[in-house]
Amino acid sequence: MSKYNTNLASEFYVLSMLHRVGCDASLTLGNKKSVDIVVVRGPDDVITVDVKGLAGRTSWPVDNVKKVAANHFFVFVCYLGKIGDPSVVPEVYVVPSGQLAPLVYHAPGSGRQVLQLSRMRKDGADFKDAWHLLQ
Repeated sequence: MSKYNTNLASEFYVLSMLHRVGCDASLTLGNKKSVDIVVVRGPDDVITVDVKGLAGRTSWPVDNVKKVAANHFFVFVCYLGKIGDPSVVPEVYVVPSGQLAPLVYHAPGSGRQVLQLSRMRKDGADFKDAWHLLQ
């Protein structure tokens, strides 16, 4: 396989994990969307999830990340350069939208905004596999 649909693989991985931890989660459909998954935790308790996939091991682009709300989360999935190997478990970070900004790197000159895997391992370690934040 020479080409991977990293985002779709990531969305389905997150959806699977949410069901494994007992969440009532549904995938949203569409091309241009900022909400990939909706989780119903109870009456009047709904959260939204934006999934970002990374086939390699450098950085997730977050230039288009705008939504900040108490009920909105980002899940960053990294396949560590081995997306084609189903035996490799991806590295995952679950981040509440209101806590993302301090972790984002702003590239000087280009204005590009990324979330670096190395920084998440250091400064975002509390968010690693933090599925409990979505339950």
